[in-house]
Formats: sequence, C-alpha cells, structure tokens
Amino acid sequence: MSRQTQAIIHADAVLHNFKQLAAMAPQSGSMAVIKADAYGHGAVNIARILQHVSSRFAVAIMEEAVALRDAGITAPIVVLEGAHQAKECQMAFQHNCILVMHCEAQLKWLNACPADKRPHIWLKADSGMHRLGFPLNELPRIVKEYGALLSDETVLATHFASADDTNNPFTQVQLSAFEAVVTQVDSLQKLPLSLANSPAAVNWPTSRAKWNRLGLGVYGGRVSTQSDTGLSLMPAMTLRSSILAIRDIPVGEGVGYGQTWVASRQSKIATVGIGYADGYPRHCPNGTPVMVRGKLAPLVGRVSMDMITIDVTDIADVSMGDMVELWGEHISIHEVAQCAGTIDYELMTRVSQRVPRIVKYL
Repeated sequence: MSRQTQAIIHADAVLHNFKQLAAMAPQSGSMAVIKADAYGHGAVNIARILQHVSSRFAVAIMEEAVALRDAGITAPIVVLEGAHQAKECQMAFQHNCILVMHCEAQLKWLNACPADKRPHIWLKADSGMHRLGFPLNELPRIVKEYGALLSDETVLATHFASADDTNNPFTQVQLSAFEAVVTQVDSLQKLPLSLANSPAAVNWPTSRAKWNRLGLGVYGGRVSTQSDTGLSLMPAMTLRSSILAIRDIPVGEGVGYGQTWVASRQSKIATVGIGYADGYPRHCPNGTPVMVRGKLAPLVGRVSMDMITIDVTDIADVSMGDMVELWGEHISIHEVAQCAGTIDYELMTRVSQRVPRIVKYL
C-alpha cells in the first residue's frame, strides 16, 4: 500500500469503552450499536472485537444485518428501523434478527407470516422525539390487539432527543411520559424495556433498563455536556495520513483553491494526502489542528478532494513521509467536529471506504 492514509482502529480502546459503559449498569444487558458500518469503524471489525462481551448487536437496516451474517457473525441482531418491506419479515426470521416495530403496517406484515416463521420483535414508542415509534396513547391498544405477535424476546423501547445535554429537562419529560404508559401496558403484558443509548446510560441513571444500546460511547465520542462523567473513554479511531510535499511560500502568496489563506510571513507549507473524498470535512476552516512530529500544526487553505495543506513553519525537521494525525489519540475528534461546525458522529461515519481500516491491538 503506497498511500499512507489510514484509519487505525484501536481494538483495546473499543473493548475498554464498551466495558466501562456496561459497568455503569451491571443489572442491564448492553448491546453494541454497529449501524452505519459501526460508525465508520467497520461493522465486522467491531463485531469481532466485541463478540465475547456484547451478547447481541444493533444495526439500522436489514442490509447491515445480512452483511454481518455473511461475515460469520452469529449473535442476535436487533434491526432498529424494522422492516421497510413485508419481505424483510421473512428475511429477519432467516437471519435470526429481531425487528423493531414502529408502526402498525409493520405489525400487519408480520401477522401475515406463518406463525412458525415470524421473527422476534421489539415495539418502539415515540415518547417525544417524533421520528419513529407508536404514539404513547396507542401502545395499550397495540399490545392488546397484537399480543399474539409478542414473545419472551419482545422489548418495549424508546429513544431520547437530548440525552447528552444534562441541562435539558426534556429527557426527564420523555422518561415520565414513557413510564406512565408502561404502567398501563404492564396491566396487559409486562415487557422488558430499552431506553438508554450511550448518552442516556451515562447521564440519566433511571433510563438504564433491561437493554442499553451503546453506540457513540463505544467509539470514544463525546456523550455528555458534563466535563466529569466518571468515565475515561478512549478514541477508537486514529485518522492519519502522510506528507506528500513541502514548499516555501513567500509573504503575500496564497495556497489552495480560492486562495482562502495568504501567507503573512515566510512560511513552510506541507501537503498531506487526505481530502474530502476520504471523509475529511471540506468545510474545516483555516486553523483546524492536525499533529505532525508531536506538535500541532494548523490547516491552511481550502480542503481539496484528495489533499490538504498545513503550516509547518514552526516545526523543525519536517520531511516527506512524516505521519500526520487528523484526529484520534492526540487530537480529539470532538475538537475537529467543532471546527467543522458538526458533530463526532458525522466525522466518524463520513470516513470513506477508500481509507483502509487497520485494526490494531496494544
């Protein structure tokens, strides 16, 4: 491999993060969410790393589940968006997947399947996020009318809109509304619950129930507005590349498309082999930090499709081939996301498939 643009996946960090998050709720079952190719880390990689500590996994869609089965992953898989078409009910049964049902049409598709070929299901309640889920006031009727479709694997789930923000009272509003309906449902059929994603598991202890769905935190992303959560989550990905060229730029000369950066002093500029086609955000501004030779260097000029340029004037002995960290062990992905005006999730999931994922253990 000639090009040195790589996403290093730190297997020990993934294990460490999952175990720390799971330990916060020892009474719960904790499953790793590996949708969107495990937030860009490689779903098969992460499933194999966590297969002995995560008894099941969660994905968004059936295609993601089938890809895991094709790779030999055998643990039960929860499909968070449920069936998009009736035929996916049969697919879910064949592949040992649990479908999260969020509307009555899906339940009708399931009801049309032979009784001995129906997959297990979860029921999703809309407690206030208003994206997917049965309205809370409809849940008692749904449980009563479709009770024949429920099994000992059925879980009643919901999702929070602002669980990372400890100052936002809406999570408690959702919790209270959900709990009130659970009381009504329990009179018909007592179902285990799944409320917490990573932020909720960290910030809202009462949301920890039968199953916690651990996503962003497993990959070392920022899960709370609190500065001290009692956790020491580690970055699971280091995105890095190497210097392709170095040139001296005179005062007054511009660099890159549109000349959005102009040298105010005699400068040494290094070109690095990564760009927006690799998933590095095009809208990162001048000054976004990278690291080379253990020191911070600012991004200068517009991000190109395959390259960026950085100012290494103040770093001694920089040479072609030096490795450059874009985020990871030394530069927080959250810091880069803030520079780009986005969030950790987007940066992780946008790393493109032409960037090799290299799994490393300590």
